[in-house]
Amino acid sequence: MANSLATRLAAALLVACLATAARADDDVPQPSPSPSAQTPGGQNPSGQNPGGQNPSGQKGRAGRGGEAGAGTAANAAAAEQHRLPPDSTTKQSVALPSRTLNFSATAGSIRVFDDKGEPLADIAYTSYQLDGAEKANRPVTFLFNGGPGSASAWLQFGNVGPWRLPFDGAVSSAAPELQANADTWLDFTDLVFIDPVGTGYSRFVTTSEEARKRFYSVDGDANSIALVIRRWLEKHDRLTSPKYVAGESYGGIRGPKVVRNLQMQQGVGVRGLVLISPVLDFREYTGSSLLQYVASLPTMAAVARQTKGPVTREDLADVEAYARGEFLTDLVKGEADKEATNRLADKVAVLTGIDQAVSRRLAGRFDVGEFRREFDRKNGKVTGRYDASVRGFDPYPDSSYFRFNDPSGDPLMAPLTSAAVDLTTRKLNWRPDGSYHLLSESVNKAWEFGHGISPAELVTQLRQALALDPNLKLLVGHGLFDLATPYFASKIILDQLPAFAGPSRTRLAVYPGGHMFYSRDGSRQAFRSEVEALMK
Repeated sequence: MANSLATRLAAALLVACLATAARADDDVPQPSPSPSAQTPGGQNPSGQNPGGQNPSGQKGRAGRGGEAGAGTAANAAAAEQHRLPPDSTTKQSVALPSRTLNFSATAGSIRVFDDKGEPLADIAYTSYQLDGAEKANRPVTFLFNGGPGSASAWLQFGNVGPWRLPFDGAVSSAAPELQANADTWLDFTDLVFIDPVGTGYSRFVTTSEEARKRFYSVDGDANSIALVIRRWLEKHDRLTSPKYVAGESYGGIRGPKVVRNLQMQQGVGVRGLVLISPVLDFREYTGSSLLQYVASLPTMAAVARQTKGPVTREDLADVEAYARGEFLTDLVKGEADKEATNRLADKVAVLTGIDQAVSRRLAGRFDVGEFRREFDRKNGKVTGRYDASVRGFDPYPDSSYFRFNDPSGDPLMAPLTSAAVDLTTRKLNWRPDGSYHLLSESVNKAWEFGHGISPAELVTQLRQALALDPNLKLLVGHGLFDLATPYFASKIILDQLPAFAGPSRTRLAVYPGGHMFYSRDGSRQAFRSEVEALMK
């Protein structure tokens, strides 16, 4: 979600990962080597491509791996020094229109160990379980955001949890006052929000740099989240409950990998996967790929059209047809064909409202940063990346290079952080020491996307998971005005799935709004209905 970490994905390439998975309170199966890679985006996909190292593999069958660990007294002392406090469970109640929800709220953590029993990290979670429900038949949904480096507060307090912080029109100085969320999913599923290590209050308790490298990698990250899910199910006697996984943004890469790991290594089946504003394949956002222009054009046109009135996806049928037809054909012809280049540049200018001369200068190929600056440059304003229908002042309107942040995401950082800390420490009575990290730039910069020729993608694991379990269903939700992860990129990918993963099992839903389309009441309510239908 929200942070405008710059888009430099071109460098992020993948490697075959050598695995060593962590263990939590028991020995953990070690995955076999597998390729991996990664992301555009921000809070969720963070638009930059940190270099790095690679952690544990995540797909394939189990083996056992060794962790370069520290069995020293110093490491044990460090683990105790950084230990999170015991779990806190409180009884809560929210009064909502036409009903009152009574539930148990738990703020706590699960400690993850290596195969030698050395502690590695404490992974924090917040769970909500409805009172009086029969556990065996009551669904439970595990949710996480992306980044990499984002805590789960965006989904918890923007969309799904029993309390909500209004996102629309938020400014940094807004009061961080949570209100009862009439659109919570708690009516039909219990909820577990997970903060990967380095986000929220989750933290390393090891001094091992090797362990850190593994956690901050595509597969090592997914391994640890899947492990925490299994351990939570065991801890709360929920192994027989229907299980669902929901991820946002970079969660689009993380989610299918977590589901696959649960299926193959943790012995846990999942009934449904919900992806919110996901990035599914980084190859579309990098280098010379022409698909990056195809994927973003409908969103850019939607931004232009919404200045004249409400826009729905149905209103963009002509743009989608042009993007995957004549536009793509002219792109492939390249700038060597002057007539084709001018033709597409002029059409793009009409669709986006950007000056024809600018479009011709850029050959009709607008990257996200250029569009954001050129769309309303005459007024010295830039659009948001997470929600391009939001505009803010360019702090350096006369600069020859980009020097602006995201007016649609950055204002949420302060109120959301304060709201998360206040709820956790005061209402849920869980008081860790140290700082809460809503969006960690250090995690994002340290992330290991891999090395090799295949940027990170989740389509492989998604196809495998859907093929393995014919009952598994997929729901993908997007906002029309999201330039971080454009909806048409997911449309292109989902259209390539085999017949066994057709419309009866996979659904793409697109709503007015941006990356956090759920900030809009109508979009949040409509998506909630889709999720509830998925779980029935």
